[in-house]
Amino acid sequence: MIRRLPPSVRRVGLVVALVAVFAGAQSAPMTVSETGSTLIYPLFQSWAAAYPKVDPGLRLTIAATGSGAGIAQAIAGQVQIGTSDAYMSDNDAMAHPHILNIPLAISAQTVDVNIPELHGGTLKLSGPDLADIYSGKIRTWDAGPIAELNQGVRLPHNTIVPVRRAEGSGDTFIFTQFLSFSTPEEEENAGLGWENTIGYGTTVNWPGVQGELTARGNDGMVQTLARTPYAVGYVGASFEGEAARAGLVTAMLRNQDGNFVLPNPATVTAAAAALTPRTPADERLTLVFAPGPNSYPLINYEYAVVSDQQPNSQTATAIGNFLLWCISPQGGSAPSFLDPVHFIPLPTAIRARSEIQIAKIQ
Repeated sequence: MIRRLPPSVRRVGLVVALVAVFAGAQSAPMTVSETGSTLIYPLFQSWAAAYPKVDPGLRLTIAATGSGAGIAQAIAGQVQIGTSDAYMSDNDAMAHPHILNIPLAISAQTVDVNIPELHGGTLKLSGPDLADIYSGKIRTWDAGPIAELNQGVRLPHNTIVPVRRAEGSGDTFIFTQFLSFSTPEEEENAGLGWENTIGYGTTVNWPGVQGELTARGNDGMVQTLARTPYAVGYVGASFEGEAARAGLVTAMLRNQDGNFVLPNPATVTAAAAALTPRTPADERLTLVFAPGPNSYPLINYEYAVVSDQQPNSQTATAIGNFLLWCISPQGGSAPSFLDPVHFIPLPTAIRARSEIQIAKIQ
C-alpha cells in the first residue's frame, strides 16, 4: 500500500521525491479519470504524458467535456477528478460538502475578433461594450462606443456576430463575471446592468441576438470565429496559438483602473497578486476584474474538483500524489509545462492552501 504524504510536507522538492518513491511501491496499475475544462485540457495532455515517469503504475484518462460536466461528474462520482475554470456555486458547495475545489494553476481568457480590416492590428474593448454586444444593443463594429475607444482605427460598418459557448462552461462563467463586474454603477442602480439582468454562471439565460452563434469547447470557439467574419468570442488562453494561426485578433480589455491591457505573464501575474491574498480556506474565489493599473481583467484559478471520500486508501493516495505533483514547481507547475499553454503557477501561499485541501482526500 502506498503511504499517504503527511500534511506537514511543504518543501516542494521533497514532495516530488517522496511521490516518486511512494509511487514505486505500487503493486498494481490503477486508472484515475479526469474530465471537464477545455481550457486546462492542453495542460492535462502534457501532464498525462509526463506523469507515468513519476508513477508508472498510474494511468490517467482525460477528456475535454466542459467545466459544467467536470463539476457534475465529480459530484456524481463518475470521475475521480473533475476540472473546471469555475468554482462550485454556494448552493452546490453546501449541498455537497465532501467535494473539494482545489486550484492547480492560474490561467487567463482572451476576447478574440475576426475583423479582416484590422490586418492584425489592435482593437480596444470594454466590459460594458461587450455586454451591449452580447445583449444586442451594439450591432456594428463602427458603433459610437467602440469607435470612441478606437480613435484612428478604421472600423467596418459590418454586423457583429457574437459567439458564445453552447455547453456549461467555466469560460462562460469567467466571461459573464467580467460583464457583470464591469457594468457601470449608474446602470446597476437603474437595474439595467448585466449583473441585474443576466448575471453569471457556467450557463446563463443569454439575450437573443439576431445572427448569434454557439460553439462547443475552446477549439470549437476558435474554429467558429475563424470561419465567421466580424465575429467576436471568448477563448481560453491555452488556445492562444490556435487563435493566432486562425488570424484572429486578441482585443485589449479595459481593466478596473481604466487601462487597456493584453494578457501576458506580467498582466496576469499583476492581477493574481491583487486578489489571491483574499483566497479563503475552501479556495473558491473569483480573480476576475482585479484592481491595479497593469492587471488583466480575465484571469481565474483552474480547479480540480475532487471528493474527499474515495473508495479506498490506494485511490485516495494516487489522486493526492498526482495533485501534489501538479502544483509542484519541480513537477507539473514547472515552466516547461505551464509556459506553452500560457498558465502561471500558484503563488506560494495558495499552493500551501491547495496542499492542505489535498491532504483531506481519504
